[in-house]
Amino acid sequence: MLNRRAALGAATALLAAPAVRAQAAFPNHPLRIIVTYPPGGVTDIVARIVAEPLGQRLGQPVVVENRAGAGGNIGVAAAAQAEPDGYTLLLGTAATHGVNPVVYANSGVDAVRDFATIGTIAEMPNVLSVNPKRLDVRTVGKLVAAGKRDNLIYGSVGNGSSSHLCAVMFLHGAGFEATHVPYRGSAPAVTALMAAEVDFLFDTTATSTGYIRAGSYRGLAVSSARRSSALPELPTLQEAGIADYDVSVWNALFVHRRTPPEAAARLQSAFNQAMDEETQKKLRGVYVDPLLIPTAELPSWLAAEHVRWMQMARDAGLAVD
Repeated sequence: MLNRRAALGAATALLAAPAVRAQAAFPNHPLRIIVTYPPGGVTDIVARIVAEPLGQRLGQPVVVENRAGAGGNIGVAAAAQAEPDGYTLLLGTAATHGVNPVVYANSGVDAVRDFATIGTIAEMPNVLSVNPKRLDVRTVGKLVAAGKRDNLIYGSVGNGSSSHLCAVMFLHGAGFEATHVPYRGSAPAVTALMAAEVDFLFDTTATSTGYIRAGSYRGLAVSSARRSSALPELPTLQEAGIADYDVSVWNALFVHRRTPPEAAARLQSAFNQAMDEETQKKLRGVYVDPLLIPTAELPSWLAAEHVRWMQMARDAGLAVD
């Protein structure tokens, strides 16, 4: 009897050993990055630039999955509800981690609560643009004058997005009102501006610079406190007369807070390696600046950004239309 029990125990241990080894070898199948906006926008572009080198460092493909809607909350919820095993990552933004807690206060979605930062990727200003075919102005002052005279329409990349926040802050600072038309991401918002369906739009340098340089529409100013390296000829909104205006948006990679520590550490190490000079060059090539926050400083950086963006959203009285 003892021999039989010993044999059964040994067989069980042998059967269990491959499973233990498989569990330890993270990752052993493809991963995904959930992007909270449709394809074609800056969040999607940044995710795809990072996914390839990250997958190379991890030894597994990293695919991008777009889950758009509700200012990013649909994607955040999908990532939060996924198994917290490290295989589902979230491409977070200033909107998901700073604006949405104000705009969607009762949604039950909480990106700050549910996710830990793997690393920051990029930052960029938004660009205030018009289509001369609809509104032929060349300066912010002329746009303000038109807004005080007529009922203008502005587009955004979605309720609660940084695009929406920038427009609301601009309207408050300029002293006029306009009608908001939210779109489901950057690509449809830019399409609407090019089709002369809206009078003005705030969108990032990543998705605006190429169109502005091609003459498809006209950039008037950037949202950051300093001029953009992508469009150095454009003044800042502060230079254009909108006092204390300073907004730069960011993208960062997150993982569920309940991810096993060894998997989270593996992801962080691979991500830090993936953000090499080649990846930074690709980011600059799409008109965004790499944002490299040291790993040890990530929690305090995110906490400060969360507070800052929530305060901006409250000050602007941002609300879902």
